[in-house]
Amino acid sequence: MKQKTDKIAVFASGNGSNFEAIVTAIEQGNLQVEVVLLVVDKPQCYAVERAKNHHIEVFAFQSKNYPSKEAYETEIADLLEQKDVKLIALAGYMRLIGSVLLSRFSKRILNIHPALLPAFPGLHAIEQAYNYGVKIFGITIHYVDAGMDTGEIVAQECFHVETSDSLEAIETRIHALEHKLYPIVIQQIINTL
Repeated sequence: MKQKTDKIAVFASGNGSNFEAIVTAIEQGNLQVEVVLLVVDKPQCYAVERAKNHHIEVFAFQSKNYPSKEAYETEIADLLEQKDVKLIALAGYMRLIGSVLLSRFSKRILNIHPALLPAFPGLHAIEQAYNYGVKIFGITIHYVDAGMDTGEIVAQECFHVETSDSLEAIETRIHALEHKLYPIVIQQIINTL
């Protein structure tokens, strides 16, 4: 008898490279989950094209079309529960998660951040760290709470940089590290649910 595969949803707002890395890890047999839904708040973002290429359903919304955050989060949460989603993986989703999703998916929402939290939360973290002159860059995977990148840290990885390293070279290394670590951590968390 084939083992039931746990279902996850990925939330994105932009390019979707971490979404693609998750799907690739599944296709290569390195991650035993099924992505049943991509949720995007920007219907024109490139992540939607990536989902179409992999025949993954997309729920695209614009917050301006809803009376409140609670309204669109309720619609999303209902859809996720209908699809028996066990875990939500944020992958460049640029909205704070609100009370509806936090309560209905407590300790089941992960985020990946391109800095070593608690340093450099929020937008443009790599650029902030680069401009500050840090010598150790890295990524953080954490549970999502009501704050901006303030949830309990699940995993971190880092690397040392030289003064001569360009911002672009550091960004490339950060993304490579994200694409490697996120599927591993998703599997570890799924195994505990």
